[in-house]
Amino acid sequence: MMSRKNALMKLNLASIGLAMVLVLGNAPKVALAANSVSAFVQNSIYSNKITVFSKSYCPYCLRTKRIFSELNEQPFVVELDHREDGNQIQDVLLDLVGRRTVPQIFVNGKHIGGSDDLQNAVENGELQKHLSKV
Repeated sequence: MMSRKNALMKLNLASIGLAMVLVLGNAPKVALAANSVSAFVQNSIYSNKITVFSKSYCPYCLRTKRIFSELNEQPFVVELDHREDGNQIQDVLLDLVGRRTVPQIFVNGKHIGGSDDLQNAVENGELQKHLSKV
């Protein structure tokens, strides 16, 4: 027969084990969720010639998309207001480029900036240099 002390010790060990499973069991899911948003952002930037992180109603984003259309370029556009993880994507962009604002424009993996930066790059010929790089 098990003593009361041994029974309590087994119960405590079982409780500690359950607590560890609960804590550790949830940790990878949280880490994977955070990593998947970051991975999506990185994949979007480096898998497309032009990537624009945008919001569909933003006038600066609309101007950016119009500029690319006039240049006969079709960017990969991520409309953050149409995604459940849009806010998280903006957090990743903040970590990556120091800005949460939209649009954020990348050409051949290089951060161009926002709408005004794009306009300046078009005017001074820098955008064409970035677009011609493979």
